[in-house]
Amino acid sequence: MAVYFVGEPTAEDIMTIQEELFALPQVRQMEYISKEDALAKFVQRHSGEEVIMESLTEVGGNPLLASLNIRAFEASQYAAISTFLENSSFSDLISKVDYVEKKPAIEKLFSLTSSINTTGIVFSVVLAVVAVLISFNTVRIAIYNSRDEIETMRLVGAANWFIRGPFLVQGAIAGILAVLITFLLFSIAVMILGPKIELIVPGLGLSGYFFSHFIVILLIQLAAGVGLGMFSSWIAVRRYLKI
Repeated sequence: MAVYFVGEPTAEDIMTIQEELFALPQVRQMEYISKEDALAKFVQRHSGEEVIMESLTEVGGNPLLASLNIRAFEASQYAAISTFLENSSFSDLISKVDYVEKKPAIEKLFSLTSSINTTGIVFSVVLAVVAVLISFNTVRIAIYNSRDEIETMRLVGAANWFIRGPFLVQGAIAGILAVLITFLLFSIAVMILGPKIELIVPGLGLSGYFFSHFIVILLIQLAAGVGLGMFSSWIAVRRYLKI
């Protein structure tokens, strides 16, 4: 939600307001937007709309207010933040708090985010199960196709780890390949769908978040892919490779 100020608060006022708000356990993130920044964003957003730009010229000066955008952890926490602002020591600096107007949109956004998180968890679990099954069956078939080589290694006295090792490595490689393919497809999907999701849910920033955390996400997926691949390979080796 946004808190609009009367005039332009001083840097000291903004610092005091932010310190008091950050002391609240409900506040997750804040961004101060000055009158100049608000005007620049307004002009950029409506640059192709002649009627709006002409109206802005007719008004003259900068009619927009400085504001503080506040993001909470949960939709239910905005009411408490709004109440705090109304009773705060700096309430005389506040022109308007748009919580009431944005309440339906806030609840809808958090409901959508919750649904996306739940869907993502379910989808991840399903993909993990599929990956384990694929790796398991791949190693099982590899063990069957390599039975002659395995028998030869047994006869020459090869160590157990020497016989099992290649199948575990095969599972890890399968996991890496699966991660790279999945990551490539997901990157393409984010590039295509990200701007469209941004239109539906302004401020979500899916594309920006994904590409700014590119390395971290890739490393997590690689760790999960290799782990699942080796885990399923280990199960297959334990079950079908009798040494």
